[in-house]
Amino acid sequence: MSHRRGFIKSLSSLPVIGGLMPSALSAAPARRDYFKELGVRPFINAAGTYTTLTASLMHPDCVAAIEYASRQFVRLNDLHDAVGKKIAGLLHVESAMVTSGAAGALVVGTAACVAGKNPEWIRRIPDIAGTGMKSEVIIQKSHRYGYDHAVRNSGVRFVEVETAEEMERACNANTAMALFFNANNNAGQIKDQQFVEICKKHGVPSFNDAAADSLPVENLWKWTKMGFDLVTFSGGKGIRGPQSAGLLLGSANLIEAARANSSPNGDTIGRGLKVNKEEMLGMMAAVEAFVKMDHAAEYKEWEKRCKLVQDSVASIPSIKMNVAVPEIANHTPHLHIQWDPAKVKISIREVVEKLRTGDPAIEVTPAGRDELVMNFWMLQPGEAQIVARRLREILKAASA
Repeated sequence: MSHRRGFIKSLSSLPVIGGLMPSALSAAPARRDYFKELGVRPFINAAGTYTTLTASLMHPDCVAAIEYASRQFVRLNDLHDAVGKKIAGLLHVESAMVTSGAAGALVVGTAACVAGKNPEWIRRIPDIAGTGMKSEVIIQKSHRYGYDHAVRNSGVRFVEVETAEEMERACNANTAMALFFNANNNAGQIKDQQFVEICKKHGVPSFNDAAADSLPVENLWKWTKMGFDLVTFSGGKGIRGPQSAGLLLGSANLIEAARANSSPNGDTIGRGLKVNKEEMLGMMAAVEAFVKMDHAAEYKEWEKRCKLVQDSVASIPSIKMNVAVPEIANHTPHLHIQWDPAKVKISIREVVEKLRTGDPAIEVTPAGRDELVMNFWMLQPGEAQIVARRLREILKAASA
């Protein structure tokens, strides 16, 4: 909220050029607590970068870039070109574009593999039957997930495989691309490297959805260097860009085709997936900040916050804790807490609800009913102490 207030204040300080500054901007507006006015409660984020919890807070450099872009006009395609070139250089990839989130990248990336840069085909999507456009997307059965629709929007159908042999047989003249869900790398029989090799062998474009996998920072170029033709990352999670922005990285030819299937081009499947100049510049600034960040120091801070919460409840009867770091997605320390309900007479669900409805509100990581899970990378200075105190109060009262 402070970012927004600072933005409004900065507008009021702009010089009046030729007396043309709109009166709405020339007078300093009163400070407003918008969320309070709307009856919407902010919360301390001990959950993580979940879209439904508004993911991350934008990096200050991102906010500054958004403020800067909001005050001037540019030709959108010129900015698209320049920002894409800058991000590609930062991430050691052939080409890049800012998309409307990772889901938007899936839409326009798939369209690029199906229609390419053919104007007639671009207009026909998703009505691709009888056009000559390829209509099959290979995916491992264990990689089907909640973003299938972003791919199916282009009129394609999924061909499920489980083994490398099945994938080899599935590759044919009608295969538009092969989709890989990076978070499920360990769930499928065909791992990332072998997946790429099969795609290369058969001339099939490979697309890796690594939306939540920007940590460690080397991941941002790991899979393109491995050979994936397209890779997408969420912009508003670990990178701390605008939540509605994402990155599509990879082959220059496919990125060019994705641009052709996207806004601001009319009559395309991606026309509604608009990315404005503020998001483009903000995403670029966030990537710049992310790649030069001291990630080791940041990780130590997460561990420090985790230990603070652990220590606060360690003396409560029957408490059991362990710290786990997911190997792929959301690669940060997660604290898992369990207790004996006969000694601490409160359920996981009740603890979650007390944290959520307390003052201040606290959200924790969605999990099963048998454990409480907390994540610390989105906490702001001083909030770990609040989380530790509140959790101890709740569990201690239930164990009395």
